[in-house]
Amino acid sequence: MWALLGVSVVGFIAQLVGGTIGMALGVTATTGLLLLSYSPAAASSVVHLVEIGTSLLNGTFHARAKNVEWRVVLFVGIPGAVGAFVGAVLLSSVNLGFSKPWTAAILLGLGVIILFRFLRVATPSPSGKAHPALLLPLGGAAGFIDATAGGGWGIITTSSLMASNTMSPNRVVGTTSTARFLVAVAGSVGFILGLGVAGIDWVAVLAMFLGGLIAAPIAARLVRIAPQRTLGLVTGVAVIVLNVRQLAVSMNADLSTVLCAMGLALVAAIATIAIIIARRARINNAH
Repeated sequence: MWALLGVSVVGFIAQLVGGTIGMALGVTATTGLLLLSYSPAAASSVVHLVEIGTSLLNGTFHARAKNVEWRVVLFVGIPGAVGAFVGAVLLSSVNLGFSKPWTAAILLGLGVIILFRFLRVATPSPSGKAHPALLLPLGGAAGFIDATAGGGWGIITTSSLMASNTMSPNRVVGTTSTARFLVAVAGSVGFILGLGVAGIDWVAVLAMFLGGLIAAPIAARLVRIAPQRTLGLVTGVAVIVLNVRQLAVSMNADLSTVLCAMGLALVAAIATIAIIIARRARINNAH
């Protein structure tokens, strides 16, 4: 009972984060499930099944608002689905002792990406079109990482397309959110084939979905008033610190080593934020 309540809380927090800053729902949810002692495959399967519903709703709303580039959805979503399916089957079959540090290491890297994504200056006006040479490998890699780490699709694709400066921010978010549906479906099919229907924690799927459902309207209000950069930085720091902990635990480190690693990660993350902000302030003052 308490475990399922914890899963609902994780779903609530993940939806609150994802709905407010536009990314990191899967990373936040998987990090929380790993802290609740779910295996990487079990955690990722729950997250992907929940994301079938959430991504379908998000994609529908974005399509109605004309925020979707359907050409890009196909070029990034189809290879993303293939990558997610392969990643899900692979994660379902590898040894638990290998999958835990692998997943924690990827999530740690994604936390770093979140951190720098929200430290970056605003993206200039878009120009040109995203080329398939960028979209196909981007989608495939993002889908594979999303399945094996339990998240990362939005962080990788949204950040990359924002940086490529080929679409407006609203179309980037709408397009990657819509393409996520293909990734979620393919990843879920891969996990069902790899783990079996009986190997999926369907009650946890429902519990997480309900938690996210409660958070969705709150996130919709917060996105208008909450400082997105601050929330993004806090999310990045939390993901880094918690997955440094998970990485240390998976390597059978003792408690003092785990706490020391978490403390060093926290200090390093905060120091990075402070240095970049200070440098940016000096540059602005010089001009």
